Amino acid sequence: MMKKTFLAAVSAAFILVPATGALAQTKLTRNEIINSLQGAQTEVNISADELQKAAIENIEKYPGANAPQSLPLADKLASLRQFNLEITFAFDSARIKPESYETVGLIADALHTPYLQGQTFFIVGHTDAKGPREYNLELSRKRAEAVREALVTTFRVPGQYLFAVGLGEEQLRDPSNPDAAVNRRVQLINIGYK
Repeated sequence: MMKKTFLAAVSAAFILVPATGALAQTKLTRNEIINSLQGAQTEVNISADELQKAAIENIEKYPGANAPQSLPLADKLASLRQFNLEITFAFDSARIKPESYETVGLIADALHTPYLQGQTFFIVGHTDAKGPREYNLELSRKRAEAVREALVTTFRVPGQYLFAVGLGEEQLRDPSNPDAAVNRRVQLINIGYK
């Protein structure tokens, strides 16, 4: 009995103490994802290609370290049902770290429920502002594609409903602190039935 109590206490300690030198995965549930994503609009006139093109055009229009304003589609995106996810990748890579596969699995569980089945989603990759903007845009696209690929191949989510888009540093979550870790994220955006 004492051994079981000790193991439970040790397990609880590992859950509560963040990993040193790395971002600890936030504990979330399938229901949190479902509640954030369900109830999408019936028609959204944004395609993944348009969104990707808008990010490229923003870099071309405002070359240099940081864009002075957000993407023209930002307001339209902000009005959609969405969820920000903490998915970690190997440094300078699109390889999903093993500790993030639980999060990807929770996304898949949510997408397999009747509440979200048949709806279309953008998987949007974001980076912080470290490094060249063009490079960050491509890295974020590859990371979004890696999440999409894991959902489709490992978790059997129908691929025709998932579109990967990379926005790099063009939609910072915290523009006042462009190099902050909070800007590195994956967003799941429900664009409704197509």
